Amino acid sequence: MAIQFKKSMQRVWQFIKKAFIIMFVSSLLYLVVCKWVMPPITITQISNTFGYGLKRDFISYDAMGYNIKLAAIASEDQLFADHNGFDWDAIEKSFKPRKTKKNKKSKIPLGGGASTISQQTAKNIFLWQGGGVIRKIPEFYFTQMIEWVWGKQRILEIYLNSIEMGPGIFGVEAAAQNYFHKPAKKLTRSEAAMIIACLPNPKIFTVVPMSNRVSWRYAQIVHQMALIEDDEDLMAIIK
Repeated sequence: MAIQFKKSMQRVWQFIKKAFIIMFVSSLLYLVVCKWVMPPITITQISNTFGYGLKRDFISYDAMGYNIKLAAIASEDQLFADHNGFDWDAIEKSFKPRKTKKNKKSKIPLGGGASTISQQTAKNIFLWQGGGVIRKIPEFYFTQMIEWVWGKQRILEIYLNSIEMGPGIFGVEAAAQNYFHKPAKKLTRSEAAMIIACLPNPKIFTVVPMSNRVSWRYAQIVHQMALIEDDEDLMAIIK
């Protein structure tokens, strides 16, 4: 009996190892392919399809225009050009009690969170929403890999093509057309900031009709956009 149990456990362990290897290799291949091909769909998009439908329109990096890229970085990750995927200072501060300070001209993520654009992209493309610590482990792996394989411009391109910007609305082109009836490249600074201001919860922080949070937050983003335009490293990514 003990021998049979041992053999059964060995078979289970072999199966787990094979499954892990297959998932690891397939995810790595998928990641490499996505350096040139847009991810066809994400778990978040699938989960939204049943309740809200799916509006999206993939566009190239150049077709996005200047303002929406600048707004995204100004709001979500002002250290985007400097880090290797993780803002360790912000992560450390996230474990400490928050203190209220006057707004200064400094590279501080306006959203106040520790999740970089690279981390958000890794989560949106390869993983799922929620999940806590269990999701953080593969998120760390995918974040580091896309930093190495994709590079900053590709990360920002996929991020802006894939994030949810309204109920069932994914990507900047779909958002621009839905809210302002124009392509993303023609968004004004204020319009781009309004779209980005709906993050991180676009189902509650709505652009049209404009929620209270979006109405005050987008003005802050516009202000931050002006402050970071003297950063040559960020401008090299955006332009």
